[in-house]
Amino acid sequence: MAPPPAEPAVRQLADLPVGGVATVEGIDEAGALSRRLLEIGFFPGARVEVVAAQWPGDDPIAVRVGGSTFALRRREAQLVRVSPLRPGEGTR
Repeated sequence: MAPPPAEPAVRQLADLPVGGVATVEGIDEAGALSRRLLEIGFFPGARVEVVAAQWPGDDPIAVRVGGSTFALRRREAQLVRVSPLRPGEGTR
């Protein structure tokens, strides 16, 4: 029996479950939206955590970055590339 496939190392922020913690790798689009995401703290190396998701459809999601929490539409969260962290990894 084959082992289960490994989780992708880099994924979209929109794919993280509630409680998921990750490090930002980058933003997939140039323009005003990517500038806004960078300005509010979604820059490479930043630690992010999905703290809530609206029902139904998980849109928007609440994401903590730095000391702030932001609501992002799913299409905005899909632009942010992240590397998920294992539990206990990347804690202060």
